[in-house]
Amino acid sequence: MKCIILLGYMCVGKTTVGRELAKQLGRTFYDLDWYIEERFHKKIPQIFAEEGEVYFRDLERRMLREVAEFEDIVLSLGGGTPCHFDNMAYVNTVADTFYLRAQPQTILRHLQMSRGKRPLLEGKTPEELSTFVATQIAERTPFYEQAQHIIDIDVLSDHEKVQQIVERIQSEM
Repeated sequence: MKCIILLGYMCVGKTTVGRELAKQLGRTFYDLDWYIEERFHKKIPQIFAEEGEVYFRDLERRMLREVAEFEDIVLSLGGGTPCHFDNMAYVNTVADTFYLRAQPQTILRHLQMSRGKRPLLEGKTPEELSTFVATQIAERTPFYEQAQHIIDIDVLSDHEKVQQIVERIQSEM
């Protein structure tokens, strides 16, 4: 069976939705960033700091091609993955691709709920954060919209909302 790939901006809910979708479909869930960290025994920010973005994006591209060949998986991409090289064209040939689209205010709400550290966002005021998120989404949207399916999401504040998104994805497969 084809891989299912979830893509979209950081903190949009790719991991949360992906885990639940994989569970319901009896598939294994992978997060590309986690996969890279496990393979190379380094956190993504450490790879960026030591090797630079050019190195990381090439590594990310190679690991995407490796993991996307696994069978019966749900894969969550990093927010920037679709925007480099020919990654979108590639994933559209090997997977069913779903763009989880959210408004900037939804993403900002998810960021407030998130426990993870986001190096790109460190030290920004609420106004700077809002501007940064809106600008990046605008830059990345042309890549994200190349996905085969677009699923609009709202704040994923409870299991019921996550379940609704999972059901919408299943209905479009």
